[in-house]
Amino acid sequence: MTRLRRFDVAEDSLQDAFVAAARVWPARGVPQRPAAWLWTTAYRRALDHLRQEQTAARRLPLLIADPPAAAFAALPAEAFADSPGEACAGPPAAALLVPPGAAELGGEDGDVPDERLRLLFACCHPALRADARAALMLRFVAGLTTAEIARLFLVSEPTMAARLTRAKAKMAVAGIPLRAPTAADLPARLDVVLKVIYLIFTEGYRATAGPDLLRPRLADEAIRLGYLVGELLPGESRTLALLALMLFQHARRDARVAPDGALILLPDQDRSRWHHDEIARGASLLGLLEATPMPGEYHLQALIAAEHAGPAPTDWPRIAHLYAELERRLPSPMIRLNRAVAIAEAGSPEAALSLLDGLTVRDSHLLPAVRAELLTRLDRPAEAAVAFDEALALVRTDPEREHLRRRRDAL
Repeated sequence: MTRLRRFDVAEDSLQDAFVAAARVWPARGVPQRPAAWLWTTAYRRALDHLRQEQTAARRLPLLIADPPAAAFAALPAEAFADSPGEACAGPPAAALLVPPGAAELGGEDGDVPDERLRLLFACCHPALRADARAALMLRFVAGLTTAEIARLFLVSEPTMAARLTRAKAKMAVAGIPLRAPTAADLPARLDVVLKVIYLIFTEGYRATAGPDLLRPRLADEAIRLGYLVGELLPGESRTLALLALMLFQHARRDARVAPDGALILLPDQDRSRWHHDEIARGASLLGLLEATPMPGEYHLQALIAAEHAGPAPTDWPRIAHLYAELERRLPSPMIRLNRAVAIAEAGSPEAALSLLDGLTVRDSHLLPAVRAELLTRLDRPAEAAVAFDEALALVRTDPEREHLRRRRDAL
């Protein structure tokens, strides 16, 4: 994408390559380097597409006012050779989705050393809305599906699909370059990059759909990117806080699911299976932020995660207080929902239930699931059963579905 400058062409070409693989590989066998084969095929399809666009633009000047010059400007002259073999000369594996060189994407000395991180910063062009930038990064850098991104943003899938389409079209029509900024421009793009890193982590920490509760590779990648951002912009409090938050949460991964994949709640987790070295690193990062006069969003969430990862018993009143402060600064249905859980765990399920009045969380099982648990604690089983049924109709991961089913059957 960094060379083509066209999200639509890169995505369509890669899909064409997978279709070609499904047709060719069963007959001829899987190549020794499947990934290189896919990138080569996708690159050829992309060049064919761009040549066709250029030809159409020349033949129909009255219908197409501006040929896609921005896309062609980034391609070497040999890309337009007649021979498909010539068109793919060079390392095609780096042509579509991997930056061709640090000098092109990060300034003369390559200000952003990691390929995926370069692409994250490149997607943060200020001409795009912040939510559009984040969605593009999740789709094309993290590889999440449109449905997964929609669930992370708490919007419908058609809404997210339209958002992605508009963002790609704007980049193509306006000729927005897909280049990473120089070091001087990095701080201005940091907020969106950190948001996307945390959204990637969130999908890894608690998947929005599928057979498994966890997607640890996504969480690992988010933490890796967080460390790289920390090296790139040292001393940045937002990055340190986000890293601490992710480390605290990820440290409990092995204790959050049973061997059969079943969900294990915090009070029932075997704390000996927590990764205490990661908890210690998170605590060290939090220690660096002690002098921060006004903790930000990630700092407050890291303080909450530190309580979850601390020794028993969990200090639920403190967690409820921290969520109240977080909600004051960043009003959000999910923050209100988590605050209600903390209040209930602190011993006030009735107050927690009243906090949910009028709350709406689109297309998510979490709100009815929490309401069902609160109604159960208040000995209102008939209402709890209705709420459990509502949650079961919305839940998309197998472990959470089974957990909710067991809780409903126990009424």
